[in-house]
Amino acid sequence: YIAMRRTQTTIRSGETDWLPWVTFFLRALQQQKQRLARKLEQESLLREILPELSLRILDLARDNGQITIGDIVRFTGANRNTVKARLRALVSARHLTQHGKGKGTWYGVA
Repeated sequence: YIAMRRTQTTIRSGETDWLPWVTFFLRALQQQKQRLARKLEQESLLREILPELSLRILDLARDNGQITIGDIVRFTGANRNTVKARLRALVSARHLTQHGKGKGTWYGVA
C-alpha cells in the first residue's frame, strides 16, 4: 500500500516515480516463487515416501475437492480394505481430513 501511495503521489507531477511500485511488485513475485519452490520440494518428498496408491488417492482428492471410499475403489480398482488402510494412514499423517463417520464419510485435502 505504501509503495502504491508513493507512486500515486508522483503521477500528476511531470515525472512519475514507478520505482516503489515496481520494487514492491518484484518482491511479491520473488516471495511467491519461494513459496512455490517450497511446495514443490514438499511434494517431491511425498512422492518418494508414500506408496503409489496413497499418491493416487491424494491426487483424486485434490482434483475432486472431496472423495469417498467408493470413489477411490471405482477410480483405482484397489481393494476396499487396502483403500481404508491407506486413508487411515493419510489422515493420521494429516495429508487428508476425514469428514463424518460410517457410510457418509468423505475425505478432503488437509
